Amino acid sequence: MPIDAAKAVAAEPRSAEIGWDHKDVQLYHLGLGAGIPAADPDELRYTLESKLHVLPSFATVAGAAMGVVGGLSAPGIDVNLAAVLHGGQSLILHRPIPVEGRALTTSRVAAVHDKGKAAVLVLRSEVADDDGPLWTSDAQIFVRGEGGWGGDRGPSERLELPEREPDRTVERPIREDQALLYRLSGDWNPLHADPEFAKLAGFDRPILHGLCTYGMTLKAVVDTVLGGDVARVRSYRTRFAGIVFPGETLRIRMWTGDGRVQASVTAVERDDAPVLADTLVEHS
Repeated sequence: MPIDAAKAVAAEPRSAEIGWDHKDVQLYHLGLGAGIPAADPDELRYTLESKLHVLPSFATVAGAAMGVVGGLSAPGIDVNLAAVLHGGQSLILHRPIPVEGRALTTSRVAAVHDKGKAAVLVLRSEVADDDGPLWTSDAQIFVRGEGGWGGDRGPSERLELPEREPDRTVERPIREDQALLYRLSGDWNPLHADPEFAKLAGFDRPILHGLCTYGMTLKAVVDTVLGGDVARVRSYRTRFAGIVFPGETLRIRMWTGDGRVQASVTAVERDDAPVLADTLVEHS
């Protein structure tokens, strides 16, 4: 079996120094669709270096997402990228991310779950700079065809949505070239750019990165519920429930209350097909 769960979890954590500056932050924001309208003061916070703040989901690409890259090459892990999908993502912010920084990221395989016909790798990254911890992130990586060894199935927690109409609903269009721009932030999986590779993975055409949808959703929450204040975000998690194709439109429904925003994200053009589920932003 290409995945040796015990070996992967027992492996020593890997550490690497990462760095970023305003250009990395601006590129990430543009990859999420920021900057429209270009002169909108609210959008300039994402695109203009003199006004720049950092959307917390930037943590998933800072340093070209070394934690995920390292996790997929960790001892005991040998998988085919065509069988890999991002199953979920969680992020804890210890303090706001600076526009420019250098930090040490320590990554490890925190768990390997046996889902029967698939395995789920939990890749954990802890990032700190000279002033202390910045963020902790967990990526749940779904590997088709790698389950069935009799291991722990892991948690199956589901977050029920409130039984009422959402407090906010917004729609966010996805440009045809958005996956091509987003991948410049470090996720070079050809599934998001190469039609032939996408067909090998079972898709008619390249799909959008799940983490791009993740970032777009957080931006929508920050802009519509949190008054544009990225520093209010404390944690953010989601489960990737379905795919998105460039050119589609995201419908983001939000329920607010008690320092929490629950969200449901669907694809408008495919009869509100689920995209993100179990989505929760906790804030101050």
